Amino acid sequence: MNNLDLKQIIKMSFWIIVSAVLQALALSNFSVPAKVYPSGVIGLARLISDIMGDFFNINFPYFYLYLFINIILAIIVFKHIGKLFTIFSLIQTVLVSILASVFSRYIVLDDRLLIAIFGGLINGAGAGVALMNGASSGGTDFLSIYYSNKYHRSMWNYVFIFNMALIAITGLLYGFEAAAYSIVYQYTSNLMVQRMHKRYTHDAIFIVTKKPQEVIDSVLNNVRHGITKIDAKGAYKNQDETLLYTVVNTFETNEVVKYALQGDPNAFIETREVSNVYGNYYQKPLD
Repeated sequence: MNNLDLKQIIKMSFWIIVSAVLQALALSNFSVPAKVYPSGVIGLARLISDIMGDFFNINFPYFYLYLFINIILAIIVFKHIGKLFTIFSLIQTVLVSILASVFSRYIVLDDRLLIAIFGGLINGAGAGVALMNGASSGGTDFLSIYYSNKYHRSMWNYVFIFNMALIAITGLLYGFEAAAYSIVYQYTSNLMVQRMHKRYTHDAIFIVTKKPQEVIDSVLNNVRHGITKIDAKGAYKNQDETLLYTVVNTFETNEVVKYALQGDPNAFIETREVSNVYGNYYQKPLD
């Protein structure tokens, strides 16, 4: 392991610990006391644990079930989403399980709506920190990232259906209020993750330039994405121009624009969001 790798491991380890602390706090001091359910595998584990305790008088802590499901999912996707990513994601879920079991429970807020909002934001921040630093909070993240890597599009619709099923069961068993506050918790959590993590969203970049080769060299020497070169003509001065077109991950957009302007400071650049990408698109590896 070289020094660069060691620095990367240390950095990832630090942020994974921060991520786990945030999610464990959200669970132990917001979600569990208020009986609101997060999305994904942790929500499923919480719901199953509560059902076993409330209806069958069986005490089975949710963090054991959460960890067990994550281990199974990690084994399934291990070969497809990166070894280091999977290992650190598992470490994160282990830490969340341990910390959630030992953290003291305090009623931080009295209002259940505020608990759902701020608990969701803290939980989402924890998941976002993990995703931004080469790992995840496990669960449906494993499946979503595997699907996104393979098809270059979001698995959001399937995750949404899964979470709606959790909400429906919550409403049937524990009443509409529990389901409603769980929706608020999940929404704020997902909103925070979307704001923080841009790996699987894409931007199209259009560059109009008189120095196409300089721009192409500057970009391709630093970012591994193809560029399409199109001859064009400016309508105002009737001068020859070149239109360069590329699609990159959103988190790479500012970097590509910076390198393009280094190649031609006078280039005209437009960026726009892309819904889906098909075909031979290079996705930067997780590891």
